[in-house]
Amino acid sequence: METTMPLPLRNLIGGEWALPHDTSENRNPANPEDLIGLYARGGADEVASAVAAAKAAQPGWAAASPQLRADVLRRVGDILLARVDEMARLLSREEGKTLAEAKGEALRAAQIFHFYAGEPLRLPGEKHNSIREGVEIDVTREPLGVVGLITPWNFPIAIPAWKTAPALAAGNSVILKPADLTPGCAHLLAEILVAAGCPAGVFNLVMGRGSEIGAALVAHPDVAAISFTGSERVGRGIARGCAEGMKKVQLEMGGKNPMVVTARANLDLAVGACLNGAFFSTGQRCTASSRLIVEAAVHDAFVARLTAAMTALRLGDPLDPTTQIGPVVSESQLSGNLDYVRLATQEGCEVIGGQRPDRPGSFQNPALFVNATNDMRVAREEIFGPCAAVIRVADFDEALSVANDTDFGLSSGICTDSLAEATAFRRASRAGMVMVNLPTAGVDYHVPFGGRGASSLGGREQGRLAMDFYTTVKTAYTFAG
Repeated sequence: METTMPLPLRNLIGGEWALPHDTSENRNPANPEDLIGLYARGGADEVASAVAAAKAAQPGWAAASPQLRADVLRRVGDILLARVDEMARLLSREEGKTLAEAKGEALRAAQIFHFYAGEPLRLPGEKHNSIREGVEIDVTREPLGVVGLITPWNFPIAIPAWKTAPALAAGNSVILKPADLTPGCAHLLAEILVAAGCPAGVFNLVMGRGSEIGAALVAHPDVAAISFTGSERVGRGIARGCAEGMKKVQLEMGGKNPMVVTARANLDLAVGACLNGAFFSTGQRCTASSRLIVEAAVHDAFVARLTAAMTALRLGDPLDPTTQIGPVVSESQLSGNLDYVRLATQEGCEVIGGQRPDRPGSFQNPALFVNATNDMRVAREEIFGPCAAVIRVADFDEALSVANDTDFGLSSGICTDSLAEATAFRRASRAGMVMVNLPTAGVDYHVPFGGRGASSLGGREQGRLAMDFYTTVKTAYTFAG
């Protein structure tokens, strides 16, 4: 019997679904026999066409009534809400998140569009008195123009949403380049934007390899800004390219996030927070708790409880509602994770778990690296998998010092029943986000997201502060006579 290959899903350029020159397969990491679809794989030519379309469409979009932009974004949110289950199932199939996590992410995307639907009507300005008589001063915000958005595979609908929505709300036109591993959710988002009445050319989707699409976006002289989420290595290269082209740049990169467990912690709460932060979403979150810094007085009891909870997690098909841990996103990612498991042993850790189970798909058992020290590679490099290093410290002061001893600075956390310790940690932690008695992963959409050091560069994402990145300030002086 002949097998009919599915028709390729196309890039969206200037309001048209463009025929691809090349395609890539999108397969389920839990079941490699499950072909989700063939997706267009573009290159520099597609980027050039998308930029031309975006440049032509942007002035009309910026000049339109803010109510028009608000209505389009609200309709996108409405359609996402109506299609949450469809989006969640697709997300689970292509990225490997459990169905519950995928549904939560799809819902978050809808909430993000609804939130930013209000921003075109709230974009602020200022009126100032001049020091010169008869002169009036107005300070306004204007869109940047054409914006390139480069998104990762681990949140394939939430991150495209939280970049696209504020960019469009501010009056920019957009070219979205999703991760090559997870193009399906971005393609569905493009369909929804078209259905919501987004004008042709205002939103463009160009799928393909980051090395080609991303490089072309950064190099194009008509792209005014780049917002990127991904690895530190790639982010540094984008920063250099944007500096050369005098482009505005926003980078969200890695994390090696500490979770401190003090002697005054509620251990049940601490185990729950660490289990969630380290292993949910298969550890594939830049905000994951990858360093568990535990005071000696409770170290052994904590490790015993966390080990029991970790080994009880149900690994399986992400579409099965009883599954708690799905697969790693790809064989390549799994191979890198397993290299770190072997490295942890070589560096002197006691490794609990971390094996590849005997089943089809890119699965890995969660791993604890006990007896780690903060100078080990497994405690300093982002693994981006279900692996957490446990570091024993003598007291709170040492815990705080170790927590801050990292090149990254995205998220941090502390579990303690002491208000004094919580307050001291919250004030002294060198991270962009601090969690007290909560997992380091898990944020709200209406407040700023971002970090310090090697984790972030440029303006914050999410919340109203995101509008700062997607706008530029104009100061106008008028002699009134």
